Amino acid sequence: MKLIAGNSNPALAKSMAEYLGTSLCETAMRRFSDDEIFLEIGENVRGQDVFLVQSTSQPANENIMELLVALDALKRASARRITAVIPYFGYARQDRKPGPRTPITAKLVANLITSAGADRVLSIDLHAGQIQGFFDIPVDHLYSRPVFVNDITEHAKNKENIVVVSPDVGGVVRARSLATRLHADLAIVDKRRDRANHSEVMNIIGDIAGRDCILIDDIIDTAGTMCNAAEALMKNGAASVTAYATHGVLSGPAVERISKSVLNELVVTDSIAATNAVASCKKIRRIGIAPLLGEAVKRISEETSVSSLFE
Repeated sequence: MKLIAGNSNPALAKSMAEYLGTSLCETAMRRFSDDEIFLEIGENVRGQDVFLVQSTSQPANENIMELLVALDALKRASARRITAVIPYFGYARQDRKPGPRTPITAKLVANLITSAGADRVLSIDLHAGQIQGFFDIPVDHLYSRPVFVNDITEHAKNKENIVVVSPDVGGVVRARSLATRLHADLAIVDKRRDRANHSEVMNIIGDIAGRDCILIDDIIDTAGTMCNAAEALMKNGAASVTAYATHGVLSGPAVERISKSVLNELVVTDSIAATNAVASCKKIRRIGIAPLLGEAVKRISEETSVSSLFE
């Protein structure tokens, strides 16, 4: 097995290597004066089972291009099998045509990754489940649920008072799954979105009065939806609100909004490398998913079950 790190999240790749008891493969990536990317792999990978770790987070286009260049290099170096480990899959929110003459960019990115030489893909909490079908190669789709369950169980003051809340109707399945594992009740925030990155809370479905609310989502970007939902929950009598999200994109005004919000805490995984602003925000806590990804990598390499991780 060979583990290679892209530039998007080297800390996560290093943690995965430590979990697996191995070291990262030597690579040299540099840019020409016109910003063209050049990559050279410093070790022999011929006939090897190679795992390339690269989140396609901000800057998404650069990280996607780095991923494609690395895949091509590995393919031309005669790697036996190449698995693209993409903890955060960028462009995942463009998974359908919202109107006429618009692209389905998630499908385009899937085509590029396949054409560049990936034999399989490993990702966690894809924004839309159908993205697995955009690939013509095997996709191992992991869930952050076990990590969140352990963290909530460890930090909850009163487990009997927890209610899991979906910030919108589209996230009900995700919230119900977490609630089932925690043996907790479920509530839903009914929102209306009139434009991109802007939403308004209309109703709260479920009993949240006096309860400790756990807001759960897959992606938190500008944090408008999460902060609005938290404010609505507190106005309707919630005792406290803590938010969990797998992918902390946290772009634009997100960190400032979270700092000023009624949220007790926002917990995100390290699927995306933290900026200085995120790392310095006292209301944002990051938890590691390297053991989950590392165990999946180990099982893929050994040709054993990945799905049993979640049983």
